[in-house]
Amino acid sequence: MAETATQEFVHNLRELPTTVKDACFRTGKLPESEREESQATFHNLFLHIHSVRVHLRSLSPTLTFGLGLIAAASFLITLITGVLLMVYYKPSTDLAYQSMKDIHFAVYTGRFIRNIHRWAAQVMVLVVLLHMARVFFTASYKKPREFNWLVGLGLLVLTLALSFTGYLLPWDQLAYWAITIGSNIANSPRELTDALGITQWFDPGGFQKRLLLGANYVGQDALIRFYVLHVFILPLALVTLMGIHFWRIRKDGGLAKPEDPPGGPAEWGGERRTVFQPLATKTYGLMALVKGKRPTVNRGPENTVMSWPHLFWAELAVFMLTVAITLVLAFYSDAPLKELANPAIPENPAKAPWYFLGLQELVSYSAFMGGLLIPVIVLVGLALIPFLDRRAGGEGVWFGTAGEKRVVWQSLIYSIAVTVGMLAFTVNYGWLRSWFPKIHQLWIIVINPGSLLVLAFAGWSLLMLKRRNSVRLAAVSLFTCFLVSFTLLTYFATVHRGPNWHFYWWPSQWPLH
Repeated sequence: MAETATQEFVHNLRELPTTVKDACFRTGKLPESEREESQATFHNLFLHIHSVRVHLRSLSPTLTFGLGLIAAASFLITLITGVLLMVYYKPSTDLAYQSMKDIHFAVYTGRFIRNIHRWAAQVMVLVVLLHMARVFFTASYKKPREFNWLVGLGLLVLTLALSFTGYLLPWDQLAYWAITIGSNIANSPRELTDALGITQWFDPGGFQKRLLLGANYVGQDALIRFYVLHVFILPLALVTLMGIHFWRIRKDGGLAKPEDPPGGPAEWGGERRTVFQPLATKTYGLMALVKGKRPTVNRGPENTVMSWPHLFWAELAVFMLTVAITLVLAFYSDAPLKELANPAIPENPAKAPWYFLGLQELVSYSAFMGGLLIPVIVLVGLALIPFLDRRAGGEGVWFGTAGEKRVVWQSLIYSIAVTVGMLAFTVNYGWLRSWFPKIHQLWIIVINPGSLLVLAFAGWSLLMLKRRNSVRLAAVSLFTCFLVSFTLLTYFATVHRGPNWHFYWWPSQWPLH
């Protein structure tokens, strides 16, 4: 006897949890075989960017330290908390500071959410820098990963831009004068054009400053521009590049690693078994037979396990660790909020965010050289590395080239000696302007501590190239020098620079008035 419509409705209502689960998760249960584990990966919108199998080396904590995952997790935390803060924030010079005080003191958990947002952003900046260093020292930029190295550099620039644009939004003294320093760096080409007497005809510095601020001063136009950049344009660009970055990791054959001998063991049905020796020598596509082979051709599944659940558990663990670290930092350390921004009373010392303090130290000698030219030289040099160092070998291994560790230690000692020596000399004896008050500005631009550091490190790299007969070791020496110098300059500007940018052994020695 056929059931009535009422009985059918009641039956469907009882089965509702099961039918909804089956509709959402297709199989309706956890994977129980390699086939179902594969389907769980490439049938899911958020998981299909992973390969079905993952190499055991990629799961090794000491290979990557999860730095890329930590950066992605930090961005996600920043994004979520940023949306919550947008509910109460008002992007107006008249209302922004009061809205920050409301978030800090009146909104329930507002201070904690802001602390999480700030610390997640700080962690993201630091981890992205460390991730770049990890990729470099494991030679993970080599063919076929050259393009992804360029995408990573783009992500680094966008990360710094995101943190920089968010710095102005509180509209307090710290934010106002830090952004004033940044806008002056954007205006620094005038240092060169003024020296050449061509500013009235060619003024790229003034154009950059007006493009950044919307005016010649930090005001409402600057605040609304930074707000739009921070909450919409830069996050959209970052998400786009992140998608390309993750996609290229998969298309380039996963994380960089040495070649495996064929026929090794792999996980099948939860057990490690020996697999066949691959024999493929060509790539057959739907469109054509192409010369060469893709990263996955001529490789069996040796030394691999299923991405579900091994890789996903690892990613979840890294995400939970990132959340825990951010929560602890946010609980014990509040995001700063100083007095209302006052253009008439400059901060002394007025310091940029910590990730720009190394540049600010160089800017104190020459704004154009230290603030623009040297960063451009460094970025161009980093972008060229994969195309100059094309010899295969050492991929996916820390310091995998013969003699690389020794070169790193030698470059470490050399860069410390040169950087500390340069800082000690300038603190004790000043620089050209102190000795020759009427010296032409072009000499200041060309001959300053920043340009001399670049020349010293370039000379050291060329010496390594000649002695070691290796482009890779020359690149390692140069990268190490710049990394160490950036760290030392950041520390020096953070700790030892006080009012009027004078040297002090410790902030407690700053004058009270």
